[in-house]
Parts: sequence; structure tokens; C-alpha cells
Amino acid sequence: MVTEGVLPESTGFEETFKEKKDKADDAPEKDVDAWLPVTGSRNAKWWYSSFHNVTAMVGAGVLSLPHAMVYLSWGPGVVVLILSWVITLYTLWQMVEMHEMVPGKRFDRYHELGQHAFGEKLGLWIVVPQQLIVEVGVDIVYMVTGGRSLKKFQETVCGTFKQPGNSCRQLGLSIWIMVFASAHFFLSQLPNFNSIAGVSLAAAVMSLSYSTIAWAASASGGRQPGYSYKYPDTSTGNLVFGVFTALGDVAFAYAGHNVVLEIQATIPSTPENPSKIAMWRGVVVAYIIVALCYFPVSFVGYWAYGSTVDDNILISLNHPAWLIAMANLMVVIHVIGSYQIYAMPVFDMLETLLTKNFHLPPGIILRLVARSLYVAFTCFVAVTFPFFGSLLGFFGGFAFAPTTYFLPCIMWLAIYKPKRFSLSWITNWICIIVGVLLMLVSSVGGLRSIIVQASTYKFYQ
Repeated sequence: MVTEGVLPESTGFEETFKEKKDKADDAPEKDVDAWLPVTGSRNAKWWYSSFHNVTAMVGAGVLSLPHAMVYLSWGPGVVVLILSWVITLYTLWQMVEMHEMVPGKRFDRYHELGQHAFGEKLGLWIVVPQQLIVEVGVDIVYMVTGGRSLKKFQETVCGTFKQPGNSCRQLGLSIWIMVFASAHFFLSQLPNFNSIAGVSLAAAVMSLSYSTIAWAASASGGRQPGYSYKYPDTSTGNLVFGVFTALGDVAFAYAGHNVVLEIQATIPSTPENPSKIAMWRGVVVAYIIVALCYFPVSFVGYWAYGSTVDDNILISLNHPAWLIAMANLMVVIHVIGSYQIYAMPVFDMLETLLTKNFHLPPGIILRLVARSLYVAFTCFVAVTFPFFGSLLGFFGGFAFAPTTYFLPCIMWLAIYKPKRFSLSWITNWICIIVGVLLMLVSSVGGLRSIIVQASTYKFYQ
């Protein structure tokens, strides 16, 4: 008999049926998650995070840091480079800590952490556009960088070993970009982060190798005749924009945060041994390697060549030719790995959208078509706009600095709510202010570079 106005208690059968129904509803989603590139494999070792982070962060942009020193000079240049290293290490630590801040839940993707901090819809709109600008933009820049390095390799080899009567045909930059892209049509089919561990390791070794070549060759040659540490003889306006562009180069050099949570998602985690322990160990090793690449190249390169250093220090070296050729080939191998590291979260977004929103069945065909179209798109943009680095300096100014320098700090303040004027509160606000300033100046410098380069540019060279 049931008393009026009182609902009967649920029977054990009803509860069991509901649990089974919930599990049945969740099963397809879990199957998709096990197929997606970010959550498909969680057996990575701590050292995987080391070389993944090195590959993501130490881009070919390290070779432009001596040229950035030309406009920043010794005092400000040293301060900016070291301060950026410290700030970005701190914000990276914040992201590692926030990955599992909610017991039993992992924020496997940057936008998932943003949704937790700012709300489901707002977090998505704040993070995803900025993350896509960085990841797609960097992949396009690496297409151009890979093509240019291949072209420089061919020119160096032909110029050194050319024999009388043997013609060495010079190919245009567009051809070399397409040659570089051809490798990615195959590599992009590797399913997840752990499957590209070998590619990433090779890329990390190459980045350390060509960075060492750059500063060691500069040091061995000593200070060059006619070197000077004076600012370039140019107008005040050009000098100011040069400083802005140099700050943008530094910001671009520390842009690895966009894939940090996705890398940490591949590391196994238990309550007794959370993933942040292994991840942080890998991050510390990675940042030591970053310091070994960035600081010697920047300071030794500027010391040796002064204000005459090229925007790519390998060009300034000029000799020996075999060493320059080898260094350019190392750059190619490195950016192959870097392209894949930045592409993997984009693949994850694409495949999540196609399987969960459009309900397409996950499988080889979906992966082949979606990823091949992405590679083709980045190749097309790179061939069409080889000065895309300046475009990225403009648009990326609104994404590189936020996602690296101050968006983690804003999330930290929103979630943990530290006491006002406490050490944590002050530190985060300092990072936010520095990041906002970098965002503004790098965007202005990038816009000016676009105007200068586009005026003399010829399409499809």
C-alpha cells in the first residue's frame, strides 16, 4: 500500500536498469574517446613529455633570437629572454597542476580547462579560437620553414659540390614546400601522440643539434670584423617597430603551452601516482634543454656578429658549407616533428566534431580524409603566403601571448581565487600585465612586417 502524496522507493531492479541504460549510452562515447588521438593512449612515460615539449617549443625561431637581440640590446635582451623563460615555466606549472584539480576528472584538452574556469560556452569561445590560431598558424609557418630549409640545403650542396658540366637546377620555394608537405600526408596517419614519439624524439635531438651548431660555430669564429652593438642606422619609427617585432619573436619562441594538457593526457594517472608528477619531471628536463638552446644561441650569436647578424643566424655563418647544409637538414627533421605535435590537437578537434556532432563512424577512412585535407590546406596557405610568419605575428599576437603568458593565470585566479595581494595573486597579475603588453606590441610589429613584405611579394614563386 502506498501512502497518498508519497512516492514509492525505487526498487533494486529500477536502479539496476537505469545504471545499465546509462552505461549503454556512455559506451559509444567511450569507444570514440579510445579512438581519438588525445585520449586514445594513456601509457606514455615521463620522458615522452620531455621531448614532446622540446619539439613543441624549440622551433626554428630560435635561430632568429640573435637578430632580436639587435633591437633589444644586451641589457633588455637578456632580461626579456630570462623573464620569458621564468614566466612561461610558471604558467606551464599551473597548467600541469590544473590538469587533475577535480578529483576523478582529467582536463585532457586546453578548452576543457577553459570550460571549467569560465563556463561551458564562454570557455569554449575563449580558448578554441586562440588555440586554433596558434596550432594551425604554427603548422603553416613550419611548412614555409621546412620548404626554405630544403631550398637552402639544395643551394648549399649545389654551390659546394657542383662539377663543371653538371647543371644543378634551382627549384622555387613553392616546390620545396610541397616536397616538405608530402611527408606529412603519411605521418599524419599515425593515430595518436604516443605513436609519434619516435618522430618527436628525433625532432628534439635535431633542435638541440642545430642550436649547438649555431652557437658553437659562432663562438669558434670569434667576433667578426666590423661588429658593433649599436642600434641599426635607421629611422626612429623603424627602430620602434624593430623592437616590437623582436618582442614578438621572443613570445613566439615560448609557444608550447597550447599542447601541454594534450601531452599530459597521454600519461597514466592513479590517485597514488597522479600524472602531474611524471609530467612535471618531463617539463623540468624540457625547460633545461630549452635554456641550453635559447640562451647560448641568442647571446653567443649576438656577441659574435653584433648588429650585422642575419634574421637566421645560419645565414650569417656562411662557412663551412657542409656544416650549414647539415644544420638546415636538421631544421627540416625538427619541423617535421613539430608540425605533427601541433597538428595532433587539431586532428583531435576535427575527429571529435565529425564523430560526436556529425555522427560519422570512426575509422581509417575518416582519419585519412580529414587529416589529408588539413595537410593540403596548410600546404596551400604556405605556398600562397610564404611571408605567413608576419601574418602569424599579427594574428598570433592575440593568441600566442594569451595562451602562453596570461590565460593560465586568469584560469588560476578564477578557479583557486587566491587572497588579494597574496604572493600568488601578485605573481599572476604580473604575468597577466606582461602578457598583455607582449600581445599588443607583437601584433603591431607583425602588422607592419606584413605591409612591408606584401608590397614586394610575388605569388607562387
